[in-house]
Amino acid sequence: MRIVDVCAFYTPLGGGVRTYVESKFRAAPAMGHEQIVIAPGERHDVRKVGPGAILVTIPGPALAVDRRYHYFNDEAMLHRELDRWNPDHVEATSPWASASMVSRWQGTATRSLVMHSDPLSAFAYRWLGGILSRRMIDRICNPFWNHLRALDRGFDLVVAPSRQLADRLRAGGVRKAVSVPFGVEHGRFDPDLRDEKLRKELLAGLGLPESGILLLGIGRFSSEKRWEMVIRAVAEAARKQPVGLLLVGDGPRRQTLDLACARFPNIELLMPVTNRDELARLLASADALVHGCEAETFGLTISEARASGVPVIVPNRGGASEQLSPGAGLAYRAGSERSLTRAIHAFVQRDPAEQRRKAVQSSHVRTMDEHFAELFSSYSALAPRRVPITAIDAAMAPAAASALY
Repeated sequence: MRIVDVCAFYTPLGGGVRTYVESKFRAAPAMGHEQIVIAPGERHDVRKVGPGAILVTIPGPALAVDRRYHYFNDEAMLHRELDRWNPDHVEATSPWASASMVSRWQGTATRSLVMHSDPLSAFAYRWLGGILSRRMIDRICNPFWNHLRALDRGFDLVVAPSRQLADRLRAGGVRKAVSVPFGVEHGRFDPDLRDEKLRKELLAGLGLPESGILLLGIGRFSSEKRWEMVIRAVAEAARKQPVGLLLVGDGPRRQTLDLACARFPNIELLMPVTNRDELARLLASADALVHGCEAETFGLTISEARASGVPVIVPNRGGASEQLSPGAGLAYRAGSERSLTRAIHAFVQRDPAEQRRKAVQSSHVRTMDEHFAELFSSYSALAPRRVPITAIDAAMAPAAASALY
């Protein structure tokens, strides 16, 4: 197959989506497919990134909240690009406007919506969850649910990276939603990469002895990741226990997080670790990974921590919660700073070394190759379209209905 990914969230400076796309560039050709990614950028560009792998950018404005990212705003241009590449299958990987653009494209390729983001959890549930029930929030957000249900009609498949998200989408009327969990790079992350010397040095940099607890947080510095909550919870836990935090990443809230961390000698911000081997060594050398975001559709970093034999402290909702192994970390009530503080205390009191042993025992996780094999197989199983879905919708007038059935 020739697969085209209309990827609104891709940027060379990005995080999880960039890692996913780069893995797909390797996996698709190895499995006999061509992979083209179309992303918004500063200018039109076509670049071969490997055998059977091409990255295309088309001009789009920069996002005001994070100028590393751009967005699609010219539907005709996007449709011309899809016509040019003549795909067998098209993926849209954002549930926003670009997915609607893909659904309206007149080509006959099958198409899927891959839910790299969960806007309801990232925004509505986070903003309103403290005062309203989810049922009430869903009623308020019914226009967005209508949008998702319309996308469900315009696509052949809706891919959710976690079981929780797939269940919630189907409950909301997105009937084609299926769970196809992501995975980690094969052979990259391993418990044997643990470096006790590195761990000791990192703890010393935070003013802590070797007997201290090294927590690690990795992710984009944006509001839905709740890093401020994580910082406050770690700082509170450190009043009673020798706990330190390294926070690795970048994003629009970096300056805010810098100011927050400046108050605490046991917490430090680092720039993104772009060398994946160095990241794997850093992960394996931590005592636990702590995460604040309940809006993760999968939780790639959490899965990488699991593969590294590292316990995780995660919210009890969202894709991150599905990465928790028994005895290898803790879940806390999503969005609750107090609950997270208690979870950090409990982690320290429950023998971190034993929890690491449990994490090492459960470190064999799904690989990205296994994910892509399942994903591409599901694409191949889709029946080819004889006419575009938009043409079917337009033909639903009574005079034309008999010709369709």
